[in-house]
Amino acid sequence: MSTDAFAAALGKGAAMLRPRWRDALRTGAIFGLVEAATPLLGWSLGSMAQPWIEAWDHWVAFALLSGLGLHLVWKALRDDGDGDGDDMGVRATGLWAVALAGLATSIDAMAVGVGLAFVEVNILLVAAVIGLCTFATVSIGVMAGRALGALIGRRAELLGGLVLVLVGATILHQHLSA
Repeated sequence: MSTDAFAAALGKGAAMLRPRWRDALRTGAIFGLVEAATPLLGWSLGSMAQPWIEAWDHWVAFALLSGLGLHLVWKALRDDGDGDGDDMGVRATGLWAVALAGLATSIDAMAVGVGLAFVEVNILLVAAVIGLCTFATVSIGVMAGRALGALIGRRAELLGGLVLVLVGATILHQHLSA
């Protein structure tokens, strides 16, 4: 459930300016909380929302991730290189941008939550496990993205944006071809 969040975190980490473990853990916590909350929301909605969620989740994820990714690409191409780059890390890791990316990658978890409403399962335990796994994979993904960003330098933000667009397109493709 957290593989798309890992890919998004890899892109985020590449776009960030030298993220530290504190930044990675904060990003992981935001993604983990969102990823844990969405199955709870889906579970509470139950069967009434299932057809709508399944019909639109991939489009919503695609739009959110593509919008964030294209924004990063636009910022990277607009950067004239005169600045010292200190604002790049802040720009790429704002609370709302991270939360929106977390929401975009967790919409499928809401649909899973809807399905879990019909099964005898401890939804709180399942949501906690999903959140913890996402926390770990996203934190690692940010730091792996840092290594990638160090290798490619200023093009990291551009690559991070392209990765987010690619994750959104992959989600859309998987749902439309299934």
